[in-house]
Amino acid sequence: MSAGLVIMQSAVAQAAEPGVPVPPGELIPDTGSGEVTDADIDLVVKVRLAGLWEIPAGEMAQEKSDNPRIKEIGKDIAEQHKVLDQLARDAAEKLDIKLPNKPNKNQQGWLDEMEEAEGEEFDQIYVDRLRAAHGSIFPAIATIRASTRNDTVRRLAQQANQFVATHLTLLESSDLVDFEALPTAPNPSASPSTAKANNQALNEVAATQTIQTNQNLVFGLIALVVAGGAFLAWRTMGTSGGRSSRRRSRF
Repeated sequence: MSAGLVIMQSAVAQAAEPGVPVPPGELIPDTGSGEVTDADIDLVVKVRLAGLWEIPAGEMAQEKSDNPRIKEIGKDIAEQHKVLDQLARDAAEKLDIKLPNKPNKNQQGWLDEMEEAEGEEFDQIYVDRLRAAHGSIFPAIATIRASTRNDTVRRLAQQANQFVATHLTLLESSDLVDFEALPTAPNPSASPSTAKANNQALNEVAATQTIQTNQNLVFGLIALVVAGGAFLAWRTMGTSGGRSSRRRSRF
C-alpha cells in the first residue's frame, strides 16, 4: 500500500461521519486468486481510462478556472486519481491485464472541450462531464464488487467505489450539478408481495373464466338435449300421423 493511500485513508477515517462505517478494505485478500471474467477485466481497464483523462482535466481546472472551489475540486480529484490509477496498474500487473495508455475517443473529446473553454464555461463543462462519467461507472463498480470471484478485482472494486463516491460528492459541492438533467433510474421490478398479489388476481380471473366456460358448456349440452328431444318427438308425431292418414284412406 502506497504512502499516499495510507494518508488518504487516514484522513477519510478521521473525517467519517459518526456512526457511518468506513469499509475495511484491508480485510479483503489481494492474492489474485479466483476466476477473472471479461467483466472483471473491463472494470480494471475502465479504472485506468478514468485516470487517463480525469488527471489532466483536474490539472486544467487548477489552471483555467477562476473559481477557487473548482480549483480545489480539480486538485483533489486529480491527486486521488493518481493513487487510484496506481492501484489499477498494480492489479493489472498481478492479473496480466493489458491496459491502455491514452484516453478513449469520447474522453479525448471532453478534454478538447475543456481546452477550448474559459472561465464559467469551463467550470460547467468540467463538472458536467466528470459528474456524468462518475455517475455512469458507479453502478458498474458495485456490480463487480458484488459478483466477482477474484479477490484482487474485489479489492480494487471496493477501493474504486470509495473514490468514485468521494468524487461525486466533491463535484456536487460545486453547486453546478443540474440534478434534473441527470438520467433517471429504471423503474424497480415488482416486489414479491406485489407479484404474489398479481398472481393471485390472475388465478382468480382464470378460475372465474373456467367456471363460466363450464357453465356455458353445461347450458349448451342441456339445450342440445332439449332440442334433440323435441326433434325426436316431432318426428315421432309426424310419422304416426302419416300412418293414420294412410289407414283411413283405405276405407
